[in-house]
Amino acid sequence: QVQLVESGGGLVQTGGSLRLSCAASGRTFSSYAMGWFRQAPGKEREFVAAISWSGRPGNYADSVKGRFTISRDNAKNTVFLKMNSLKPEDMAVYNCAAQLFGTGSSYAHDYEYWGQGTQVTVSS
Repeated sequence: QVQLVESGGGLVQTGGSLRLSCAASGRTFSSYAMGWFRQAPGKEREFVAAISWSGRPGNYADSVKGRFTISRDNAKNTVFLKMNSLKPEDMAVYNCAAQLFGTGSSYAHDYEYWGQGTQVTVSS
């Protein structure tokens, strides 16, 4: 199996920035597409961003396009989500996920492995 551990969440003011990290172990990291999803209490899980196994340009939800950037560092087995201009509606638990040889799907059911999540809170 692939183990995924997210970090970098926390409390930030509206308009602030955070960078989330997802560290992977157990498999060849470079062979997996990586996605970020989020879920607020009482709401459905939603797609945020994804990057293909080959590192081709990322795929973003319309709600975060222009504010968030997904990237990966295969040498460190890590995927990042840089979040700028944060809004209260960005408050959620953020999870990373992995799909073998994926191209960066926006659908959660396409991903085989999931991290435990990290909380992002935006104050207003």
